[in-house]
Amino acid sequence: MLRQPKQSNLAGTPMHRLYYSPGACSMAVHIVLEEIGEPYELELVSSRGHLGGVGTTSPEWTAKNPKGRIPALSGVTGRIGGSDDLLTEAHAILFYLARTHPGARLLPADAAGEARAIEWMNWLSGTVHAVSYGQIWRPNRYVADERDYAAVQSKGQQNIRGQYAYIESLLGDGRDWAVPGAYSVVDPYLLVFYEWGARIGLDMKTSYPAWRHLTQRTLQRPAVRHVLANENISVP
Repeated sequence: MLRQPKQSNLAGTPMHRLYYSPGACSMAVHIVLEEIGEPYELELVSSRGHLGGVGTTSPEWTAKNPKGRIPALSGVTGRIGGSDDLLTEAHAILFYLARTHPGARLLPADAAGEARAIEWMNWLSGTVHAVSYGQIWRPNRYVADERDYAAVQSKGQQNIRGQYAYIESLLGDGRDWAVPGAYSVVDPYLLVFYEWGARIGLDMKTSYPAWRHLTQRTLQRPAVRHVLANENISVP
């Protein structure tokens, strides 16, 4: 599905196209594109489906991105597998968009703060998402025998609870945003995981009050509200 941008690109620079799936980690990139305010296009590549994405496993998509995942963003010079000028990996895309649009102030200005943002993104992507949610939603990545799926999924739930308690402890120290001092690309990324927690049955409202407070602040941003409505996602 192709959605037309909100406005024409009068500057003549390449327009980004975001390959996304509603409610997936691509939602954070979608939010950041809205925060930036530049025109862009959306193309649906569904990540939903039993043990694999309906769209992400298609021959058409794997020819473009052999990793078979979303998000991906067109219009970024270079190539590391897949199509030319296609950037993959959510945290790489978030970092790229923030760095190429400094006026949006989506990354800390100091080196230590920027490193903390990367620290958050790497852990959320590489551990919470790839490992724990992979165990819950894609147990076939870990074991071949379907009889072992339940044990893998149970371990994923256990991992998530430990990781979410850790996130709550970090956010409960009185900080205003994930990286203290200002809203950054980390905050919409955390919003994705907050919504996922509710999706797997966690009581996000009462069990994670500090994270809930951060989420409420994030939800006040017009770009966030626009994307949630566009993707038909409800955050409890």
